[in-house]
Amino acid sequence: MKMSKLFVETLRDFPSDAEVVSHKMLVRAGFIRKLTNGVYTYLPLMWRVLKKVEKIIREEMDASGAQELLMPIIQPEELWKESGRWDVYGKELMRFKDRHDRMLALGPTHEEVITWVAREGIRSYRQLPVNLYQIQNKYRDEIRPRFGLLRGREFIMKDAYSFDASQEGLEKSYEIMAQTYTRIFKRCGLETRMVRSDSGAIGGSLSHEFMVLVETDSGENDVLYCENCDYASNTNHAKTEMLPAVTNGGYTKFELVSTPNIKTIEQLSEFLKIEPSVICKSIVYIVDENPVLIMIRGDQNLEETKLKNVLRANELRIASALEIKEYLGVEAGFVGLKHVKCKVIADYSVKDLKNFVIGANKADVHYIGANWGIDFDLPELFDVRLSQKGEACPICGKPLKITQGIEVGNIFQLGTKYSEKMNAKFSDVDGVEKPFIMGCYGIGVSRTAAAAVEKFHDEFGIKWPKQIAPYEIIIIPVNVLDELQMKVANELYEKFQNAGIEVLLDDRDERAGVKFKDADLIGIPVRITIGKTIKEGLVEFKLRMSGNMEKVEPEKAYKLTLDYLNSDSV
Repeated sequence: MKMSKLFVETLRDFPSDAEVVSHKMLVRAGFIRKLTNGVYTYLPLMWRVLKKVEKIIREEMDASGAQELLMPIIQPEELWKESGRWDVYGKELMRFKDRHDRMLALGPTHEEVITWVAREGIRSYRQLPVNLYQIQNKYRDEIRPRFGLLRGREFIMKDAYSFDASQEGLEKSYEIMAQTYTRIFKRCGLETRMVRSDSGAIGGSLSHEFMVLVETDSGENDVLYCENCDYASNTNHAKTEMLPAVTNGGYTKFELVSTPNIKTIEQLSEFLKIEPSVICKSIVYIVDENPVLIMIRGDQNLEETKLKNVLRANELRIASALEIKEYLGVEAGFVGLKHVKCKVIADYSVKDLKNFVIGANKADVHYIGANWGIDFDLPELFDVRLSQKGEACPICGKPLKITQGIEVGNIFQLGTKYSEKMNAKFSDVDGVEKPFIMGCYGIGVSRTAAAAVEKFHDEFGIKWPKQIAPYEIIIIPVNVLDELQMKVANELYEKFQNAGIEVLLDDRDERAGVKFKDADLIGIPVRITIGKTIKEGLVEFKLRMSGNMEKVEPEKAYKLTLDYLNSDSV
C-alpha cells in the first residue's frame, strides 16, 4: 500500500476527551474515530490490526477443538428471564421494544443464547464434550465510557462456551482454554498473567482473568502478584494475611470520651494519640435500598466486590450523611454498635482487637477500652478487606507486589448455573437426564489491541508488536523527486510485496520530518529510510520497538527485515 492512497489522517494533537494512552494514540494516529460516547469507527489501520488478532484467535481456538458459530446480537427477554438475569443484570443491559411491543436486548454476552442452542441440539452424553465459540459485537451501556476501546458501549469479543457431562470434564475443558489463551496472547506479542478473579454477573464457582500488566495509570484493576511463584490475583479476590500491627489499644477501662467534631480515622488517631489499627471503623452502605453497617479495622480498606458477593447484592453504594442520619439516627463519623437496628457484618480484621476505640452512636463522643464479648457482641465475620502490597503470598509466603492490569481475557467455570435454570439437559450413559456442566471463555478483541498500545508506546507514538501491526514495514524515500531514492524504494517495495510482506511506501511529497513523525505515531515495526546515503549504497534500517538503527545496503535491509519478522521477539 502506498501512503498517498492509504485512508488515514493523523492529528497534530491528542483528542481533548481522551484520558488513557491507547485512546489518545489510536485517535491521533488515525486508527479510530468516535461516533458518540463509547462507540467508534474502526478505520482501515485499526481493522487490519483487529483482523490479525481475530486470525490468531481462530487458529488457536480451532486447534483446541472448539467450533465456530455466530449467534444473534438481538436477544429476547424470555431467555434472560429463564436464566433469572433480566431483572438483576443492571442498567448496562441495552433493552428496547420492537414494533410488536416485545422486549429485547442487545447482547452484552451470550450465555442464555448458547444454553438455548445446546438445549435444542445436544441430546446425549455421546455428543459431549463440545466447545462452541463466536467472534461478535457486544453491547453494554457503560455509565462512563471514557477510556476508548478499553471501555466502550460497543466492542468486539470472542466468547466460547464448553458443555461437559461432569465436573471433571469441565476442569479439563477449563485447562485446555487456559493453555489456549496463553498461546493466543503470546502470539499477539503480549505477556499475560492468569489472575484469580471475581465471577461477577457471569457467575460460576471459579474464574480467572488474563491480565496485561502495565505501568501506566490506565489499568482497570490492581493486581497483586508474586515474583517468586506464579501467584497473581485481582485485589477484589485476593485473600492474604494482614501485615503485623498494634491491635491492643491499651485502655483499661471501657468509657465514653469526648471527641468534638472528630469524624475521620486520621483525626481520631491523632486526637487520641493511638494507632489507626486499634480503631474499629464503621462504614454504612445502602445495599439494594437497605442500610448495612460494616465494621473493619481502622487501618484497612473495604473491598466492594467482596462485600457485594458476601451480601449477594445486586447494587450497593456508600451511604450519604443524610441517609446515615435517617437510618441510624446519628451523624456520620460517630457510628458504632450501640442500639443499631440494621444488618451488621464485620471483616475478620476486627476479630483480635482488644481495648479498642469505636463510635458511640452519639455525636462528638467515642468509646475507648471496648472488648468483644464484654462490651459488644462480635458481628458475623467475612473477608471484605482490600489486600495490600507487602502482604505474604498465600502460596510461597514471599511479599506480594502490586501493579495495574488490563483484562484481555477471562475464563469461568459456570457449572450448572444456566443449564439448571433453563432446563438444558442431556441423557447420561444410564439414560438419566442431567444438566450440562458449562464453562465460559471470553477474549476482548478490540480490548486486546488497545492493551497492546497501553503496553507498547513512547512519547512519539505506538510501538505495535509485529504480530498484530497493521503493516510490518514502512519504506520512506526522503525526497520523492530524487530518481535514485525512488528507484531503490520501489525495488524494495516490490520485493517485499512479492515475499508476502505487508509493506507501506510513503510516496507522499512531504518533508522528511512529517514522514518520520507519522511512521512513529502509527507504529510500524520496521522502517527503511532511503536518503542521501543511497549514493554510497546505504539505507537506514530501524526497529520501532527497540529503536535500534544501522546503515546497511538495501539487500541487507531486506534480509534483516525478514530475520526480524521471523524471530520470536515482539
